[in-house]
Amino acid sequence: MTKGNLLEDVKHIEPLLRDIPKHWDAKTAIMEMKNNNYEQWKQMEWIGFYFQYLCEKRLKNLMQLQKPRYGKTSFDGLLSCAWDFKAHPINNDNHDVPANDREATEKAISEYGSTGVILALGKITYNDEDRSFQKWHEKLKGGKSEFEKQRIERGAWSRLRKMSFDLEEIVFIKINGNTLKKCGSFQEGFRNSDGSPRRVKILLKLNKLTAEIVRSMTF
Repeated sequence: MTKGNLLEDVKHIEPLLRDIPKHWDAKTAIMEMKNNNYEQWKQMEWIGFYFQYLCEKRLKNLMQLQKPRYGKTSFDGLLSCAWDFKAHPINNDNHDVPANDREATEKAISEYGSTGVILALGKITYNDEDRSFQKWHEKLKGGKSEFEKQRIERGAWSRLRKMSFDLEEIVFIKINGNTLKKCGSFQEGFRNSDGSPRRVKILLKLNKLTAEIVRSMTF
């Protein structure tokens, strides 16, 4: 079986992401996704989905989107390797990034030799103390989501919404069998609302993966 060439993939992907916007305003990004019928515009964690939207827009003629698929799990795109698109803030103390389903990643590594993550890193701002953005987003969505209603019923604390993201770097991370040994697990032991177990995801520990960063783009 012919394995993929991740470094060759990066050479083709990198030029197509060079013109990506540096400043992402929450309302502007959400309206852009909504107006272009991107189904994830209602998500509270809009930054990751906006980066996925931007990548899909720029890479749709280069790679197959939402492939490969293993069971109910798909990667964001397929070139010669399977790729995922992620975004993560750098101005907090959390250096762990949830990635794809562990079992699916292991299968993709077996098939293609490695998988890759295109990770956008930048600074976020929280300026929603009066909940004006939260109220705006809820009104745009047509009311509170079921998730939000359940949170209120539980009496759980409502997190401040992210208002903007300033992109500073995009890194390309290679994941292979050795990389998995450095990664943690996310959602292990978690259950869905219906009681079924959640799929265990890989947790990328960025402070341990410096050797896995094969290319970096600064903005």
